[in-house]
Formats: sequence, structure tokens, C-alpha cells
Amino acid sequence: MTGVEKGIFRFGVFEADASSGELRKAGMRLRLQDQPFQVLMLLLERHGEVVTREELRQKIWPSDTFVDFDHSLNTIINKIREVLGDSATHPRFVETLAKRGYRFLVPVQSAANHRLEEDVKKPIVTPSTFGLTHLEELPAVSSGYVRLLFLLIQIMYLSFYITALGRMSAAQDLLDRVLGHPAATIVLIVSAAVGIPVRLYLFSAAAFDLKDLSRKFLKLFPGILMIDVLWALSPFLLAPQIGPGLALGITAALIYLPFAQRSLVLMRQRTLAPKLEE
Repeated sequence: MTGVEKGIFRFGVFEADASSGELRKAGMRLRLQDQPFQVLMLLLERHGEVVTREELRQKIWPSDTFVDFDHSLNTIINKIREVLGDSATHPRFVETLAKRGYRFLVPVQSAANHRLEEDVKKPIVTPSTFGLTHLEELPAVSSGYVRLLFLLIQIMYLSFYITALGRMSAAQDLLDRVLGHPAATIVLIVSAAVGIPVRLYLFSAAAFDLKDLSRKFLKLFPGILMIDVLWALSPFLLAPQIGPGLALGITAALIYLPFAQRSLVLMRQRTLAPKLEE
């Protein structure tokens, strides 16, 4: 094996350790036999390139070995796809090029073991936070479209907060009539006071194209989700005027927005990943 091949390869939520022969998903070890693991390592080494069937034959089977090569290689590739949750018809990881070979599609990060030992000990916020959508499951979308949508969402929330604080007397009267408890007004003020600087930070980060935005957003996501869910209930305060059905529909859309933002920053990360590899 080469120097790089003796290290660790990371792609999405997966990590392949060449020295130990282990494949892990979000830290959990997956079962993959030796030959499929060797084929996977070769594909990872040359991700984005076509690895021919002949190269794989030379890698796995010596010239004096007699084996049904086509059947055995197909079985190995199927085992790799099975453990990665991939599909031959709609590949996300391993693409088949008929009569030529295979190509690994997603970006791969690699480093020597000693450089990653400390990283493994550190808590890492991964795209699989809360068991939601993984990075590799999202499409690569133009960064400009993603940033525009993300910026518009931040402007919308800033408008909510500023309008509520600017009409505090009316908002307080409405909360007192509907909920009848002064704590509701305190929650509104505190959540808006926290939300405004958070939204300004996210707005500026997207406007100036901060490269580490996805990682920073995922760290903020639990707090953002809590605040956004609180504000998502606000349409029910207007239920007597707009009706409970419309209030429920608006609330459902607002509850979805924090998850939409999460998907947007991950789509942006997926789009930028190939550029960072170059």
C-alpha cells in the first residue's frame, strides 16, 4: 500500500481505516469482508477516476489464481453497495461504467493515521445530526441559489422579531388575551433578543460566503430549532381572525423552515466540497 493508502479515508458519514481494515459509519463498525474492503480502498484512493476491471483483477487475484472473475467482482461490488446503502441503478457512491470499470463519485478526505488520531477524540458535528438527512443524500445545487434562499429566510425571521418588538404593546395585549400569562411576553422578548443577533450572524455569514457555514450552523441548530418552533406557534394567536386551519398550515410551514435551512447549508457544503479537493 502507498503512504496515503495506509491512512484513513472519510466520505460523508463513513470512514475507512486502511491499517485496521475497518469501515465505520458515524463511528459504528460495519461488517465488510477483506476482498470487498480492498476494492473499496482502491476506489477511494482514486475517487472521481475510472478504475478498470482489469486493475481490480490484478489487485485482488494474482495471475495464477483461477476464479470466475466477472461473477466474483460483481458480487464484491454488490457487497460494497449493500454496506454503503447504495444502488446500481441510482448510484450515490459507486458508479458502474459498462465493460470498463467503476468510479467512486463522492469527495474523499484522506490523511495519515497519526494526523487523525487526535481528531477522532474530538467531538465532531456531522451532517447526520439528529438522524436527519445525510450530506451525500442531497443534490449538488448552485451555491448562488442556496445562498439566496438562505438569506431570504434570515430576512423573514428578522422581520418577525423586529415587527413583534416594534409593536410590543399590541403583541402583549394579544398574548394576555389568548394565553393570560405574563410569562408569554417574557418568552417573546427573550427569544427575539436571542434570535436577532443569531439571524444577523447567519445573514452576514451567507452574504460573505463563509466557507465553514455548515459546521457552524449545525452547532447552532438545536438552539435555532427551539426558538423557531416557539415562533412557529405564533399563527395560532391570530386563529380567531384567520381561522384554525390556516393557522395550522402556517405553523407547519414555519416548523419546517429550520430543517430547510439545515438542508440548504448541507447542499452548499456538497457543492463546495469538490472545489476544496482541487
